Amino acid sequence: MEPLQAPKYVMIIAGEASGDLHGSLLVRAMRKRSPALFFSGIGGKFLREAGVRILVEASALSVVGLTEAISKIPALLKGMAVVKRLLKILRPDLLILIDFPDFNLFAAGVAKKLGIPVLYYISPQIWAWRSGRINKIKKLVDHVAVILPFERDLYAARDIPVTFVGHPLLDRGYYADRVETDAALPDNSLIGLLPGSREREVIRHLPIMLSAAQQLTRQIPKLQFAVSLAPTVKRELVDSVLKTHGGHIRPEIITEGVDRVFQRCGFAIVASGTVSLEAAISGTPMVIIYRVSPLSYWLGRMLIQVRHIGLVNLIAGREIVPELIQGEASPQKIAAKVAAMLSDAAGLDQLRNQLRSAVSALGGPGASDRTAAVAMALLEKQK
Repeated sequence: MEPLQAPKYVMIIAGEASGDLHGSLLVRAMRKRSPALFFSGIGGKFLREAGVRILVEASALSVVGLTEAISKIPALLKGMAVVKRLLKILRPDLLILIDFPDFNLFAAGVAKKLGIPVLYYISPQIWAWRSGRINKIKKLVDHVAVILPFERDLYAARDIPVTFVGHPLLDRGYYADRVETDAALPDNSLIGLLPGSREREVIRHLPIMLSAAQQLTRQIPKLQFAVSLAPTVKRELVDSVLKTHGGHIRPEIITEGVDRVFQRCGFAIVASGTVSLEAAISGTPMVIIYRVSPLSYWLGRMLIQVRHIGLVNLIAGREIVPELIQGEASPQKIAAKVAAMLSDAAGLDQLRNQLRSAVSALGGPGASDRTAAVAMALLEKQK
């Protein structure tokens, strides 16, 4: 009789709200293949609901911009110390890293010294800035699972084991098959305001969005608004911003997730990030905005190597969705752009088609299952 083997132990690190969500889908896909797997690590609500034992809350670590990271240094250092200690003590059979590059590459370095295999899922955006990080990834990471089609060639060219798994947002069933009739589309009179998943993003973006909303209602009185409240943002913060900057706007606050926002809203003003791709997958026309501190913006302009910041524009290879960044992201310019788009029904239909075309480049659903297959193969090597 063969001795019983202990269940495999996987540590997973997701320091951002989107990574927390994608990681939870991956955990569920891995458990379908091997129910006895044990998971712990860094994450939030979604990973916890997927059965991961959370050792450090992701909300304590996430940052916006380069200068904003300074205020998080104590929490980041503490988190790094915890991860280093736990990797040494617990010796997981696999370390899965999701986005969150600087922190996660530190963790990969610790794991490498301990002989722990590393899977990087949703890898650093080396195509956008700091391309030299690919050298560190080659040295420290056993396999990279990429979610954008053009990323695969970058890693393959450096002989780094890589798999294009598709985008995990497609696993959530985002209304990709909406009936293409005006009656089936959400009402354009309800505008979604999605200021971001970090509190500092909400502080920067929501007042601007609310001011733009007030100007829009003067031009189009029938408009109504809904604010998306991310699980990583305190309701009290949004209530405070609404009280101070809401004016005559009384938006609904939607807490059920962005999918609910896009089900109901026919148009959206979104902060740049994963949510802009979620809007594209849902077929929701949008304007992308983003603001950081002046120093962060200046440093970013020096380092960033791409022409667009919106993921859907990057995938399309051109600007199909307007981007209003930094000084361009003023209430006046946002309101003017949105009003012009809402008045052009044919243009909105064309934009929906362009969004659909861009999203098709991501492949179909199944990213979580494909990544789970890669993870399980790495675990099998540990026998």
